[in-house]
Amino acid sequence: MTEIKDSNIQIIQGGICAVEGVKAAGIRKGKYGLALILSENSYVAGTFTSNQITAAPVDYSKKIIKDGKISLIVANSGNANCFTGKVGINDNNEMVSLSSELLNIPKDKIATASTGVIGRKMPMELISSLIRKSSQKLENSKEASKDAAKAIMTTDTVFKEFAVQVTLKNNNVVKIGGICKGIGMIAPNMATLLCFIATDGKIKSEALQDSLKIAVEDSFNMLSVDGDESTNDTVLFIANGKSENEIVDSNGKVDENFQEGLNYLCKNLAKKIAYDGEGATKFLEVDVFGAKTKEDAKNVSKSIVNSSLIKTAIFGEDPNWGRIVMAIGNSKADIDPKNLSIAISSGDEVVDFVKKGNILAYDETSYLKEAEDIMKNREIKIIIDLNQGSVSATAYGCDFSYDYVKINAEYTT
Repeated sequence: MTEIKDSNIQIIQGGICAVEGVKAAGIRKGKYGLALILSENSYVAGTFTSNQITAAPVDYSKKIIKDGKISLIVANSGNANCFTGKVGINDNNEMVSLSSELLNIPKDKIATASTGVIGRKMPMELISSLIRKSSQKLENSKEASKDAAKAIMTTDTVFKEFAVQVTLKNNNVVKIGGICKGIGMIAPNMATLLCFIATDGKIKSEALQDSLKIAVEDSFNMLSVDGDESTNDTVLFIANGKSENEIVDSNGKVDENFQEGLNYLCKNLAKKIAYDGEGATKFLEVDVFGAKTKEDAKNVSKSIVNSSLIKTAIFGEDPNWGRIVMAIGNSKADIDPKNLSIAISSGDEVVDFVKKGNILAYDETSYLKEAEDIMKNREIKIIIDLNQGSVSATAYGCDFSYDYVKINAEYTT
């Protein structure tokens, strides 16, 4: 997890149900799952995939949240309901109608999300059955959050949830909790990524949207498992105001501690996705320092974390730093090779390959054993200093293993 540097943030248990007023439920049958998240009359914000082909629930939820409030999220796994034409639109609407009928919630206060195989019809008889069963299990509990997190899993091997308590600048306390899924087809641009977050803070949709955008930009948007952006990526953030504590001050500014808490939560959920990448055996973090601009720092870190050659070298525990040089050059960032520094680390162990343009790795006997030892660890960090400015960025990812190929070669068969 990302280290807490702010004493105003405290990790708590309960996932999305750590937040008062949020009820959840989830149920699975075979490869299909259905989750419900209920938080009545809550302000909502969202970010979605920038893939030009989008799933029916993405198109639907984009329109629904424009109203500014929702009460329910209905999410299914096992089928993406994407590239399914009018049939897919009707199936999405059927999910909304049934949920509305069962829980007495207006249709225009229900958002949807789907994840799974693209281009196949929804098994609506099964999905409807799962909605009915889930609607009877809604509750505010740790178990309910786990059930919902498990229900949205596809090839995930573990469920993913996180929650924090944040002390605001005025010493009032709010909670933020979330669940997410995703371990493949992940290179979000806003990974297949679904994330649902809730807070009991008082904040309206416009400020909520601004706050979510900041958090997503440095977390989910800096995450890559395989470089493929899904058609279904969805992050929804709801605020029910149950704490009665205002997040926005009289000048319209979001409380800094709240923003830090949300950033922290999103980064930890993003890291959980990278840890659980399809077939992953290593977690990879890429820290870039000394860039002239934020865009340069992000481009370099993402170029490295997206590189298939680097990912396979990480899997093979091969300290092939030449591939890192290649990825930096491919980033299109403003760089000067004469200023470049490159290192790898794990824990307290660090090996410098290049220091301000000076190559330290010529003599393999002096560095290779230490570098190989670092590469054997579960967590690997690549550290780049461009020595061009003062801006930094961090990207998260994982290695490519034999199992990644096997999982995706047999995904629908």
